[in-house]
Amino acid sequence: MDSADFYSELALLDWQVDLGATEAICDAPVNRYDLPDVMEKPKPAVSAAPVAAPLVAQSVDPVAVSTQAAQSARTLDDLRAAMANYDHCALKKGARNMVFADGIPGARVMLVGEAPGRDEDRAGKPFVGAAGQLLDKMLAAINMGRDRADAPVYITNVLPWRPPQNRDPKPDEIAMMKPFLLRHIELAAPEVLVVVGNWSCQTLLGKRGITRLRGEWTQAAGLPALPMFHPAYLLRSPEFKREAWADLLSLQARLREGTTP
Repeated sequence: MDSADFYSELALLDWQVDLGATEAICDAPVNRYDLPDVMEKPKPAVSAAPVAAPLVAQSVDPVAVSTQAAQSARTLDDLRAAMANYDHCALKKGARNMVFADGIPGARVMLVGEAPGRDEDRAGKPFVGAAGQLLDKMLAAINMGRDRADAPVYITNVLPWRPPQNRDPKPDEIAMMKPFLLRHIELAAPEVLVVVGNWSCQTLLGKRGITRLRGEWTQAAGLPALPMFHPAYLLRSPEFKREAWADLLSLQARLREGTTP
């Protein structure tokens, strides 16, 4: 190679470096279009081992679980234990106590409220706060009470655990606790139900609008039922105490005359 060819090749090499080439692939050029004398037969593809389908956790129906647990209860103590062991309602995690019932089981009258408040959550009993004190006065006005042996009442709620910040019950919470409530009514075996407040009406009657429903006897859980204002509502709207008094007199008359629908 003469000097001219050398410097020409060196210039071409510098130009390749400037373009970004950093190494030589082969010592000799390769003809990519040259076919081999014998074509290699393609190898069969190796099938991959089947991948097992991931396990899918079966969803639990909280209503089905509560229905089975409620129907398995043969006594009120059984029902209390079944509700205490029920872990599908998130309200349980934020509550201090489960509020089961108060009063005397077997009483002719069973009151069904909505849900515990702060005072009820602390005490583990329904209607012990300001609304409960008003309820006791209302019942005493017709010679009844939760601790009166001669004319007792039995009291429970739709929900046994306090909703956060006393918010309204959610439909799924009502749905999963309703089987327990219906079984509670069966085991307590009252003659008459008093459905206290809008959410109790929604649960047992399937409708709301307490100002329209109150004072009219109806049927709930197979029993005569009387919707009434919630005492908490009467504390906020005392102008409706006249209607509440009329409802109490209607309850008293119904018990005096008998409970035949």
